[in-house]
Amino acid sequence: MFAITGVTGQVGGVVINHLLDARLPVRAVARNADKGKVWQDRGAELALAEMTDADALAAAFSGADGVFLLIPPTFDPTPGFPEVRAVIDALTTALLKARPARIVCLSTIGAQATEPNLLSQLGLVEQALSALSLPIAFLRAAWFMENAAWDVAAARETGIVPSFLQPLHKAYPMVSVADVGERAATLLRETWTGTRIVELQGPKPVTPDNIAAAFSRALGKPVSAEVVARDSWEGLFRGQGMTNPTPRIRMIDGFNDGWIRFEGEPEKGTTTLDTAIRRLVEAAR
Repeated sequence: MFAITGVTGQVGGVVINHLLDARLPVRAVARNADKGKVWQDRGAELALAEMTDADALAAAFSGADGVFLLIPPTFDPTPGFPEVRAVIDALTTALLKARPARIVCLSTIGAQATEPNLLSQLGLVEQALSALSLPIAFLRAAWFMENAAWDVAAARETGIVPSFLQPLHKAYPMVSVADVGERAATLLRETWTGTRIVELQGPKPVTPDNIAAAFSRALGKPVSAEVVARDSWEGLFRGQGMTNPTPRIRMIDGFNDGWIRFEGEPEKGTTTLDTAIRRLVEAAR
């Protein structure tokens, strides 16, 4: 039996779909019954647990051959990252109690970076969970192609895709959630000891100009990328309601300056940028 968290999200949904399609026993871990019902209807067992509830998580992970962990993202964290530290404490207690046969945890490119930034939260997760005496694999994914979902409306309505990634001709490692979820599902069925790091990117790096061109092809109209000036970021993010935009700003700086990067030689997924953008455009219709 495989216990899957994050089942209402993009990656978790792909993971659980792959396992159910393979007719494997699955336990969907959700915060409430309404959110988990779609998977229950597909034949999955349902377990209710908040990611800060150690007892509920331990029950959800009990008897599992594999557990997939997706840490709820906190885009506007309190200084010191207390939100993710509370999740880490609960997960540590739950995993040591349940002792599943193996764990796959979604992580990120740059989790090993020493510069504080938004992705440091997953670096903290890796540090804590790798200390457990359990087989665990951290799946470090590149920048999601599907982050471009935020740009569909602008591309359609204005023909402009604003880019925080810059310069526009610079290529960045990117990957589709479809490939990430599929690789997580295969990892859950593998066997290993100790800690593994699996890094994953798409078929080839992607530039912001490439993203605009993919939108142009998907929409059938000219679309171009446009730099968002660095000195405007803090004001923009605070205008969106963020109270602590520094970690997000430092994350983007890390990608642009190159210190958020893969540690080793990443595996490659198969989903192309054009496929990912076309799916986003179709979903937004």
